[in-house]
Order: sequence, then C-alpha cells, then structure tokens
Amino acid sequence: MADDCFAHPRLAAIYDPLDPDRSDLDAYLRIAAEFKTRRVLDIGCGTGVFALLLADRGIEAVGVDPALASIDVARAKPGSERVRWIHGDATDLPPLRVELATMTANVAQAIVDPQTWRKTLQGAHEALRPGGHLVFETRDPAGHAWEEWTRENSYRVTEIPGVGSVESWVQLIEVSLPLVTFRWTYGFAADGQVLTSDSTLRFRGREEVERDLVAHGYVVEEVRDAPDRPGREFVFLARRP
Repeated sequence: MADDCFAHPRLAAIYDPLDPDRSDLDAYLRIAAEFKTRRVLDIGCGTGVFALLLADRGIEAVGVDPALASIDVARAKPGSERVRWIHGDATDLPPLRVELATMTANVAQAIVDPQTWRKTLQGAHEALRPGGHLVFETRDPAGHAWEEWTRENSYRVTEIPGVGSVESWVQLIEVSLPLVTFRWTYGFAADGQVLTSDSTLRFRGREEVERDLVAHGYVVEEVRDAPDRPGREFVFLARRP
C-alpha cells in the first residue's frame, strides 16, 4: 500500500509544488548517460518527474508506482505520452528488457517488508537485460537522519497556484530500528482541511544491502556517495551478469 502523501488525490496533486528541488535526480541522469542507457525502468516513479526527464533526453522510460493518484498526476503532465506508465510495483511487471532500473529518493527504504524487498530485487533483475544495472540510494543508518525530522526543522507555508496556502511539517513517531515511522501533516487554508500521511522507512546497512543484491544474482560494481547528501547516503550500482 502506498502512503497517503502519494495515494491521496489531494496530496498527490501538491507533491511536486511542496518538493520542487529535484536536483537529487541529477546523479541518476549522469549515471544513465554514463551507461549510454536507452531504456530505463523507474521503480516507484511517483508523479513522474524522473521518467519525464529521461524522456526529454530521448530515453525510453517505463514508470511503475503503486499509487494510482501519483500515476494520474504523471499522466496529466506535458509529454507524458512518451512514457509507459504502469500502476503496480516491481514484484509483478510485464516482460521488459531495460538497460537500467532505478529507485530514486526514498523508494528503496519505503519497501519495508523483507519479502517484498526480495521480490522487488528479483523483479528488477528479470526486467534488466544481461549487463544492465540496478541503481538506488539508501540512507546510512549511522547518520541518524530521523533526528532532524521535527516540526521545528520542517514547518513551512507554501503558496500553490489554484490551491492556496498549504502548511506542512513532519514529526517523528517511532524509532524501532531498522524501522523509523514519521507523520507529515498538511493544512489547507482554502477550506481548513487537515490531512496526515504516515510513512515508515527501513534503514538497511551497506553490508546488508550488498548481501541482498548478491543473493539475487547481482554483481555489486560500486557503492558511491550521494552528491546531495555527502557522507549520509549510499548509492548502489549493481549489475545483472
């Protein structure tokens, strides 16, 4: 099940305006160029920002996401007809042969169930052609990123055209490692509605992720630093032999 911030139609519609800086995707675009990629599977594509950036560069993109509301937002964007959108997840994909599969931002950590995680790695492996790569990021648990997830650090008011003022903030709910649960709150000034969205992320260590990848037939070629969070995240580059 997708979190409400992605699955609730009203929240999916404001996701991009509340998070307009997607410079974190630059590293993935560079990797796609580095591998001379022509076909990409974007797992957890959300509102389609990365898939559309790929399409802008002439790359054939397939975006898959379990949140229909987010897929609907993606489909309504200019140029969306250039992307193949799939409502679902990587555990049950149609036959594909891509050169790169990605899980950007929180996608890998949002897959908290161990069995679903294993099936996701398997599904991505099956979608890749031999020699293709799976690339994703995950926070280093040693960084204790959740300690910054407070109302004081996150509260803001955003003016959104056609929507009005929206208050938003995050609060930590529970830390029970490897799981961390937090809640986003959204207040709409136009009608006073307040919506919340609870999320849980799984913090996997580097060695655990490498073991999982090897167990599912990947060769871990490299573990890079995340350019937008230096020293705080791992970016895994794994190849299907």
